[in-house]
Amino acid sequence: MLQQLHITNYAIIHQVSVTFTEGLNIITGETGAGKSVLIGAIALILGNRAEANTLTNPDVKCIIEGTFDNVSDTVQQLLNTYDIDGGNTIMLRREISPNGKSRAFINDTPVNLQQLKAIGNMLVDVHQQFDTQELGQENFQREVLDAIAGNTTILSNYKQTYLTYNSIKQQLTNLQALQVQALQTNDYNSFLYNELEEANLQLNAIEEAEVLLKQQSHTELIKATLSQAVQLLQQGEQPILNNLKQLQQTLKSISAYHTAMPTLLQRLQATYIELDDITTEMEQLNETIQYDEELAAKLADTINVGNRLLKKHHVTTTTALLEIKEKLALQLLQLNTNQAEIASLQIALATAEKKSLALANTLHQSRVTNAATLASSITKLLNQIGMPNAAIKIRLTQNDVLGEFGNSAISFLFDANNTNKYEPISKVASGGELSRLMLCIKNLVAGAMQLPVLIFDEIDTGISGEAAKQVGIVLTQLAQQHQILCITHQAQIAAKATTHYYIHKIVAGNTVSTSIKVLTKNERIITIAQLLSGEKPTEAALQNATEMITNL
Repeated sequence: MLQQLHITNYAIIHQVSVTFTEGLNIITGETGAGKSVLIGAIALILGNRAEANTLTNPDVKCIIEGTFDNVSDTVQQLLNTYDIDGGNTIMLRREISPNGKSRAFINDTPVNLQQLKAIGNMLVDVHQQFDTQELGQENFQREVLDAIAGNTTILSNYKQTYLTYNSIKQQLTNLQALQVQALQTNDYNSFLYNELEEANLQLNAIEEAEVLLKQQSHTELIKATLSQAVQLLQQGEQPILNNLKQLQQTLKSISAYHTAMPTLLQRLQATYIELDDITTEMEQLNETIQYDEELAAKLADTINVGNRLLKKHHVTTTTALLEIKEKLALQLLQLNTNQAEIASLQIALATAEKKSLALANTLHQSRVTNAATLASSITKLLNQIGMPNAAIKIRLTQNDVLGEFGNSAISFLFDANNTNKYEPISKVASGGELSRLMLCIKNLVAGAMQLPVLIFDEIDTGISGEAAKQVGIVLTQLAQQHQILCITHQAQIAAKATTHYYIHKIVAGNTVSTSIKVLTKNERIITIAQLLSGEKPTEAALQNATEMITNL
């Protein structure tokens, strides 16, 4: 229940505080005094978007606070999900700064608009004239029928099953698309892989072959050069090694005369040993190097094949070719893996579809079973509130394709004048008819949808007299289980109030502001009489108003 509402600096409201009661809270007042502004303020704390130009004083922050008590367990659970402290009473607050920045709070905890709206939708249902448009929408019609049919559990089970079905279907679709793409390139990929497999290239094979072939191609030059080097080192007329040996002997003769000489002799000895080792290794190398015609041909073939593959795959190293080969192998393997996975998903999809279809059929049957009862109940209420020739039918058909809410196609059809020609509501119902239709529907489903607070703005559009009286009776019945806030211009409806609020303008200089007060019994009589006969009510109107209130 909306217990209290505080508004500061919103539209033409400078500051207003109002305490609402259980039952039917009726709001009347002067035209343009701010009745709908009050509803707009409530809509803001329920998560509607705000604009900076709604500020009365553009230099002052707008603050709207709504306190709700007797909060349901469902709301408590959602608060826990948002990590917000709950309790039997919660407060929703909205602040709008002069710069247009908006902030929202639940129990002083900052929240985003999505969270505020989620909580607000569980606390209050706001009906305004433009809201009647949703009457023609299939989703709204389905929600109404499911609420009356008590389909909450089965619909929840169906949604979970359908979610699984849809997920598997999407996975299968994606995998099949990949498979089609893979199959299109499979033959070429197989050819590329086999070509690389046949080349049998090992790590760095091309680079090493190039080095070895270069060596084979210059065998004679290498051997001749090595022989010449060995000749210079230890043979010939003045071998370098012999000269070093003699140099050691010469320097040794003066080693006793200078302290640097022993070190120099050691270095000469080391140089001699190193050159002697080099000579030996060059002799051995010269003996092992031989031209191998078969090896040279094999190396040339490796290089030719390798260079062709490098060019074909637009790479420059053997390592890159081996990486391509590995990638191709994985793609070919994945093709087989995908085929197995597709087969598995097809089985899972068939199972999920069968289960979803069974639940959808049960859901559809429940809707069929309850559709006639709902249509009859709406028609009865329409007749009660001044539409004696109006009737509703609910048309249900089953689709071949499963959807988020089953496979039912739902359409509310309307006949306003007993013509037996039923058309979709959105095509044939007038604004006033839509308002009364919405009242009837909400009267029937409010309990099932567990909405504690219902707000009606201009629900009496296009009616008067006995029809208005009957609307008041329906609102009174609805108020027995729900808190109702209703803006009205009809005396017959206002007379049914549990609590009657009057909104009026206060003019101070060039400033107009809104004030709201709870009417006493005598004030109610005068106000209702004014609704009946004008600003200066007659004695008859006052008597009539007194009877209307007394005969509640």
